[in-house]
Amino acid sequence: MPQLPPTPAEFTAATWADVEPHYRALAERPLSADTVADWLAEWSRTESFLSEAASLAMIAYTQDTGDPAKEAANLRWASEILPRMEEQSVALQRRLVALGVDVPGLETTLRRFRTSIAIFREANVPVVSALEGLSAEYQKATGGMLAEWEGERIPLPRLNPFLKATDRAVRERAWRATTQPYVDARDTLAMLFDTMLARRQEVARNAGFADFEQYVFQAKFRFDYTPADCRRFHAGVERAVIPAVRRLNEERRRALGVATLRPWDTQVDIHGGEPEPPFRDGADLIARSRGVFHDLDAQLGTWFDTMADEGRLDLDSRKGKAPGGYCDTLAFSGRPFIFMNAAGVFDDVNTLLHEAGHAFHAFAAHPIPYLWQRHPGSEAAELASMSMELLAAPHLKGDGRFFDEEGWVRVRLEHLEDVLGSLAHIASVDCFQSWLYTDGAGADPDARDRQWLAVRERFEQGIDWSGLERERTARWYRQLHIFLYPFYYIEYGIAQLGALQVWRHSLRDPAEAVRRYRSALALGATAPLPAIYEAAGARLGFDEALIEELVGLVEQEMDRLRAQLPVRA
Repeated sequence: MPQLPPTPAEFTAATWADVEPHYRALAERPLSADTVADWLAEWSRTESFLSEAASLAMIAYTQDTGDPAKEAANLRWASEILPRMEEQSVALQRRLVALGVDVPGLETTLRRFRTSIAIFREANVPVVSALEGLSAEYQKATGGMLAEWEGERIPLPRLNPFLKATDRAVRERAWRATTQPYVDARDTLAMLFDTMLARRQEVARNAGFADFEQYVFQAKFRFDYTPADCRRFHAGVERAVIPAVRRLNEERRRALGVATLRPWDTQVDIHGGEPEPPFRDGADLIARSRGVFHDLDAQLGTWFDTMADEGRLDLDSRKGKAPGGYCDTLAFSGRPFIFMNAAGVFDDVNTLLHEAGHAFHAFAAHPIPYLWQRHPGSEAAELASMSMELLAAPHLKGDGRFFDEEGWVRVRLEHLEDVLGSLAHIASVDCFQSWLYTDGAGADPDARDRQWLAVRERFEQGIDWSGLERERTARWYRQLHIFLYPFYYIEYGIAQLGALQVWRHSLRDPAEAVRRYRSALALGATAPLPAIYEAAGARLGFDEALIEELVGLVEQEMDRLRAQLPVRA
């Protein structure tokens, strides 16, 4: 076998010419029932190394989208190397499947391999490469967006605290400032999406599918549910969640004493005054979070300490940094990396809890022998992150934490309100994405905007958007999943229903709920999705009855919390 450098960090400048010999060696290495374990181990080690090098290039670019060298390195991996790696991986998968040997613990992996083999087309390699380049264009365009505020041009996330201001005029000004860059970029982003959509439909046709939705259910290994189940989720949310959200919006409107609830009224705390920042900066956010995770579980606390001590947390917002947040797994070293844009609000605390759930998943699954056994589908990955938001919540208060008792009750109410609102948003995004790729009108930019507004009318109620059509339309242009990770959104809804069941268990037995949570994470991808949910203490479901039951639990808890707040004159 050709030799790789000691660490992936020394390989980020690699080209395909540097990578290809490692696949050729695996393709030529003798393979039999007697040698398959060693061959799999070498293949797993090689791809772990290469995927970590690609991740490091991506992380460096998202940390500084204005650096041409980092942009070039990321683009080389994303558009030149990774698509060719996929092609070579499928060839190796064919070797393994053709061998016909059962490898214990590899059942789910082999099912995925067979699916990848069935849908792979060589003609799609350059198409996927082009799509990666388009994704980089979106990141560059949105990562460079700034807002005018108090005579300064600042990154959009830094306006988040002002969206919670008690002064309605300040909230409106901040809301318009964060929205305007996407309104201004509408035509540019629409043209970019035109090409993305056409390329994705081309991928589907090349693989023998009628449309990209049919293709993506196979490509994402969605073995345990169908597009029809997603429609059931949409309908269940519409019937069980939307009425609850309408009630919350009406309560908010009355509390604020306004004639109609406008979009800049949705984040202000209606139970208290001007919120105090829960942390000063990224370093303080890390320091306070250490105790939260140690209080919750000793192992989780140790894992978080490892990330903090090794510098694997980039939390502060700054100019040139890509928007959003993510947790990426460095597969070779077995270390996760968390990236976000903190601005000093509760949402940042919750984002860190969410991404830490992904990180804990990476730690828990890393001891599993082979790379492909460690990474479940997004439905299980998001169960880890969304459950962590709910499990860690009781530990956010007290000395050295983020909130006093009253402050904690207020942000807890905010979080539970957001849980319900997010289910409505998830349904709207998934419904919209389905339309984009199954209705011929999806290729028309104006038709896309009209459809988005129609979907939002269905799932977003109780807010007055009059005179704000362009701003409401701009919401889908800032939803990076639609651009970068098509059809990656229903997973959040599925996982939220699972996480609420994990949380329900924690209300009765917190320690047992965390134990089952960690057991589910440790399965990685060695079990089917329903079994992973069952291990965590949840049921994989899409039915209205389950959604209605969980909405009732959330509303009951919110009523209990409201009763703890002091009466204000």
